[in-house]
Amino acid sequence: MKFDKNTKIGELLEKAPEKAEILMEAGMHCLGCPASQAETLEEACEVHGIDADELVAKINE
Repeated sequence: MKFDKNTKIGELLEKAPEKAEILMEAGMHCLGCPASQAETLEEACEVHGIDADELVAKINE
């Protein structure tokens, strides 16, 4: 399955829980927070100062 910047974190973790490690390595340590589940990857990247395109590419490798 391919993910994009509009994928919600909750959806990503539901469909590919193994990708949590990539998010944690990028500095997103709040994956258990209820608010983060409804955020898109792009929104979360903005908050954390991460390049969304690079993160999405890594998730889809």
